[in-house]
Amino acid sequence: MVHTPPTATPQVHWASLDEIDPVVLYRLLWLRSEVFNGEQHCTDDDLDGRELDPSSRIGWVEVDDEPVATLRAFDEDGVTVLGRLATAAGHRGRGLAAALVRRAVAESAGRPVVLHAQAHLQGWYAGLGFVLDGEPFMEAGIPHVPMRLTR
Repeated sequence: MVHTPPTATPQVHWASLDEIDPVVLYRLLWLRSEVFNGEQHCTDDDLDGRELDPSSRIGWVEVDDEPVATLRAFDEDGVTVLGRLATAAGHRGRGLAAALVRRAVAESAGRPVVLHAQAHLQGWYAGLGFVLDGEPFMEAGIPHVPMRLTR
């Protein structure tokens, strides 16, 4: 398969579940499934009900009207929790995931921001201002580390 370079500027979107077109939502969930189940062989279910929380928001990047990266954020006890960050294989290395994390931080309205990073991505998240915030652990069959944003 030949990868054709995108012709459009990436567009970042941010919405609650009920604000997302069902076809777009399906494509976002398909993308997460491709990355977490297909590529990474995660052992936990991706859909855990958090998207149904009233505080949950889903961010995504579209290129040529196709979702190519996504992230989920929700509030828990006054803290914004980021997760489910996934980028389509053909669109990695272009800063799309970083744009989503920056948007999520901006949307957090100054609340503390935390996440569970896959351990091999700790340095990448550090480049976005996150620091280690605990001991490594296993999640979904993959080593993770807790991190928090420093402001």
